[in-house]
Amino acid sequence: MFKKFSAEDVSAQNQVKASVQRKIRQSIAEEYPGLEPVLDDLLPKKSPLIVTKCQNHLNLVVVNNVPLFFNIRDGPYMPTLRLLHQYPNIMKKLQVDRGAIKFVLAGANIMCPGLTSPGGVLDDEVGAETPVAIMAEGKQHALAIGFTKMSAKDIRVINKGIGVDNMHYLNDGLWKRWQWNEFSFPFPPLKMIPNPIYGEAARVGDFPLG
Repeated sequence: MFKKFSAEDVSAQNQVKASVQRKIRQSIAEEYPGLEPVLDDLLPKKSPLIVTKCQNHLNLVVVNNVPLFFNIRDGPYMPTLRLLHQYPNIMKKLQVDRGAIKFVLAGANIMCPGLTSPGGVLDDEVGAETPVAIMAEGKQHALAIGFTKMSAKDIRVINKGIGVDNMHYLNDGLWKRWQWNEFSFPFPPLKMIPNPIYGEAARVGDFPLG
């Protein structure tokens, strides 16, 4: 989705009215209750909330020039990977084995065998059409944001085909376009990863391609 994302993909940017902003906040709060303590810092009520419309029915939620969430049409909001790295426990998690890492980092969808083989981890509470963090065997940080095509239980039983759509991954166009140090994030220090550690740990070179 964001493999070659650039400014040319943006078709419009609109500051939403207060009622729409409240609806977006409510949707995010319901999807990610773990963000409730910091939601006022992430989405300040007095700060303009911009919805950036892009190709393929993609919407970005932007605050203070920082993209924080995205969705497709009227689907569930998903955090950007950078935001997830700041608050790593807000999403349900699935883990791919080492062999799948290079494919995920190339933008490929996540195949069922990469989740069911030794090194993969499934959470049986994850249903179909659910936003998830894609973790990697032996690694601390998520390498992608996914959206399940089937439940974790079905992934385990069927064990073939695409189990999770790869929505946004480390070093894709969205990751590259908004570099971390270009913005001042007004986040409180709740479960935050210090920037120097974050910068070293969450980079493509940290994920072995094999």
